[in-house]
Amino acid sequence: MLQSFLSDAAHVPGGTASGVVFPKSAGEVAALVRSARRVLPIGAQSSLTGGATPRGDLLISTRALTEISLLPGSLVRVGAGVRLAELRRVLAIDAMYYPPIPTYDGAFVGGTIATNAAGAATFKYGSTRPWVEALTVVLADGSLAEIRRGAVTASPEGRFEFEYDSGRVDRVPVPTYSMPDVAKLSAGYYAKPGMDLIDLFIGSEGTLGIVTSAILRVIALPRRLVALVPFDSDHQAVVLTAALRRAARSSWRGEGHVDVSAIEFMDGRALALVPDEAFIRAGVERPGRDSGLLLVQIELAGDDDQVLQEMSAVLQACGIESDPQVALPDDDRGAARLFELREAVPSSLNAMIAAAKLRVHPDLQKTAGDFVVPFERLEESLTMYRDVFARFGLEHALWGHVSDGNMHPNLVPRSMDDVHRAKEALLEMARVVGAMHGAPLAEHGVGRSALKQQMLRELYGEKGIEEMRAVKRALDPDWKLAAGVLFPSP
Repeated sequence: MLQSFLSDAAHVPGGTASGVVFPKSAGEVAALVRSARRVLPIGAQSSLTGGATPRGDLLISTRALTEISLLPGSLVRVGAGVRLAELRRVLAIDAMYYPPIPTYDGAFVGGTIATNAAGAATFKYGSTRPWVEALTVVLADGSLAEIRRGAVTASPEGRFEFEYDSGRVDRVPVPTYSMPDVAKLSAGYYAKPGMDLIDLFIGSEGTLGIVTSAILRVIALPRRLVALVPFDSDHQAVVLTAALRRAARSSWRGEGHVDVSAIEFMDGRALALVPDEAFIRAGVERPGRDSGLLLVQIELAGDDDQVLQEMSAVLQACGIESDPQVALPDDDRGAARLFELREAVPSSLNAMIAAAKLRVHPDLQKTAGDFVVPFERLEESLTMYRDVFARFGLEHALWGHVSDGNMHPNLVPRSMDDVHRAKEALLEMARVVGAMHGAPLAEHGVGRSALKQQMLRELYGEKGIEEMRAVKRALDPDWKLAAGVLFPSP
């Protein structure tokens, strides 16, 4: 059984573990942490960064921490091992909704908190961070901490006074680096003057404590229209996305009805990897290599016909000549088929890579960027991604959350040499993204990926990494929790 836990979705080779355990309570997690030399908390192991691939650790799986209970005030208490799909299902019974669910809803709640995960609807709702009201965390010494938003903030001197159950007090420094001002960010420890203690743990990738449960904010479940819109070029896709973003902001001011929550981009190269059956089920034609599809989600508060008319006017103004494929709020099956087409893009590339590992080389792995730029630099960034891939002689595919500027340039590998050259290409892209005031680490985290750790180091500099290490030393002096994640172990 242990063998199945030795790699995550990044398929990084060489995973080893001293064992795997399945605690059923925070107390059991605490006891295991106290007795172990080195531990790695894992959830669904859907990490794309190697962060859930063990390196000799004791694996503490959260899969048995599955409490879900609605609380007064539009809150829900959720165990770290609850799958997002199950949380969505349970909330829907009471017509409630947790907005920052990432694209992959098989992920566990604890993992999304550990990476400050984000997804398609970040444009309207933001990432995980602002939706977390409280955390139960097991610290490196095995003590339990209940952390509530607003209860503890950093001092004017830039530190937290962290008091343990034993009475011991640690002084935890707040890093001084400036974080990029982008729509989503999963790039090491959160750092802002006067910040809330809870935000130090959100996005820390299990290196400062193990989240066992959380209290999350939820909202009323919105009615939703889903549309698959064809585009002829990157330029047209960006122009249409900009128009839909403007229409959404107008609707939020009460000046329209096109309340867009998410727009996702799939280029023709990415869609070329998808089997014909997915297009047949979705009822759309496969676009050409230089074309693509946008998947648009619009929330409805009133007259459906009014929304369709306003959306049609936006499409016409942007030169969209083909009719979109639309699933109305009552058409759950139609919406599911459109989302299946979106999901078929990464899953098709993953399947191709898995086959190539057997045929070409066992070390061949997924090689992709997770870049976010300010929206006004989006079209420029798309051109840059394609130009860099072309200069390195690499096949590629582009998809991502275009409404918030977060794109995933993916290598379509043919050889191990492609993988090596793609890493250099992605580093070059990351540096240009930084110059655009963006970030190379948007929603997937850093993990144990040497490439992403280099991006983190270049984002904040060696001084910034040392400031993160100071936080780690203050809370985990023995480097017991997730050693080697975010930055190398001492």
